[in-house]
Amino acid sequence: MLRPVAVWLVCLLVSFPAVALETMRIAMSEAGGEVQVSGQGLSFGADTEEATFHPMGTRQAIVRRRGKKLEVNGAPVAGSSVRFRSGEGVQGTGESSDKPLRAGGMDVRGDVVVRLYREGLQLINVIPLELYLAAVLGSEMPVSFPAEALKAQAVAARTYALQKKLEAYGSSFYLGSSVLHQVYGGVNREDPRTLAAVEATRGEVLTYELAPIEAYFHASCGGRTESGLAALQRDLPYLQPAECPCGRLPASRWSATVSRAELQTALGGSPSGFRIAGRTGTRRASRVSTAEGLTMDGPRFRQRLGYTKLKSLDFEVEETAQGFHFTGRGYGHGAGLCQWGAKALADGGWNYRDILSHYYPGTELQQLY
Repeated sequence: MLRPVAVWLVCLLVSFPAVALETMRIAMSEAGGEVQVSGQGLSFGADTEEATFHPMGTRQAIVRRRGKKLEVNGAPVAGSSVRFRSGEGVQGTGESSDKPLRAGGMDVRGDVVVRLYREGLQLINVIPLELYLAAVLGSEMPVSFPAEALKAQAVAARTYALQKKLEAYGSSFYLGSSVLHQVYGGVNREDPRTLAAVEATRGEVLTYELAPIEAYFHASCGGRTESGLAALQRDLPYLQPAECPCGRLPASRWSATVSRAELQTALGGSPSGFRIAGRTGTRRASRVSTAEGLTMDGPRFRQRLGYTKLKSLDFEVEETAQGFHFTGRGYGHGAGLCQWGAKALADGGWNYRDILSHYYPGTELQQLY
C-alpha cells in the first residue's frame, strides 16, 4: 500500500502540469512597511499562475503597506499581495522571464511576491525548481568540489525541496532561504558548474516507498554520519549511521574556546562542573550537565551556544583558565549526505548514484520529470 504522501505525489503528477510541479515558493526576507522591487521591463499582476501581468513602464516599484492594504508607486492595489516579473512581452503567458529581479537586497530569477505579513511585508521568490537549485548548490557546496559530488548535492537538494513542497503545499511559501532550510543566495550564487550539475540530474529525486525522502545533508560528519533519530528526532530507515572518509580530512577538525559567561548564558545557569552526560551510538553528545544538576539535550545546547561556535556535537571539552575548550570533528547535525565525504568519495572515483546510495541506504533514484 502506498503511504499517504506517495499517493499525494501520484495525484500531483496526474493533476498538475510539470511547470506547476517544478515551481518553488521561497521566503526571501521580511521588511517593514516599504520595499523596493526593480528589474528590466518590470510588470505586475496577481499572485496566481494564471495572472495577466501588466507592464509598468518603469524599472522600479515601491510597495508600501497602508494598514491592511498595499500601494504600488503610490496607487492602491487590490488584495493582500502583488507579484512582479521582469522582461518584455511576458504578460498573460503564465511564464516568468530569466531576467533577474532585485528585491530585499537579493537578485533572483523568476517572480517576486510582496505580501502583507504580520505588521509589515514579506518577500517571496516564485522560481522554477531547477533554477532555484543552481543557486542553492552554489550556496551550500563549494563549486570547486568534483562534478559527481555536486551532482549528488543537486539530487539531495531537489529531493529535499520537493518533499518540503509536498509538506507545505497550498501555503504562501514552502521553504525559507537560510540554514534552517536550504541556503539560497539568488543569482549571485549561480555558477557554470552548479548549472551543469543541476542539468545533468534534471528531474531526478530520491524516493523511499515511492515518496520523496527527507534528504537532509550537512557539511562534515567527522568520520561517521548520525542517525536521523539522534540528530533530528526523525526516525527514518534511510538516515542511519554510515562510515565516511571525511574524518581523515583536516577540514573536519575544529576547536573553540567558550568563556564562562557565554556558557552560562547558553545553559541558563552556572557552568560549574560542565560535562558531557550522555552520548549517542556515534559518540556525539546527547546530553550535557553541570555540577548543580542542570541538564540539557545536545541539539538544544548546540543551538543555544551557536551553530558556528559549536560546529558539531562530536566533541570533547575541558575546563581551562580562559573558560572551556572544545575540540571536535565535523560541522553540522551529521545526518544524511556529508558534503566533504561526498567530495572525498568523488575524488576516489565514485559516481553520484553510488554516493547517494551510501548516505541514503535503501532509497531509489527516480526520474520524476
